[in-house]
Amino acid sequence: MATATETIKEFRKLPSDQLKAREQELRMELFKLRTTGSTEKVKDVSQFKKIKKDIARILTLLRETETKKA
Repeated sequence: MATATETIKEFRKLPSDQLKAREQELRMELFKLRTTGSTEKVKDVSQFKKIKKDIARILTLLRETETKKA
């Protein structure tokens, strides 16, 4: 799991199946942060925003590749 946001260039190097796996990892990380936030104080609140942006980047790339194939 990455703690810092990954750049779009790093995501572009990955094939679509790895992007989908990375998206699932990030969603699980976000879920864990949310559950931690409900029970105790989260150390770095900015992680919520960073993870959401990484998920959005991945979804954008997946959509781009999907439209290129069509």
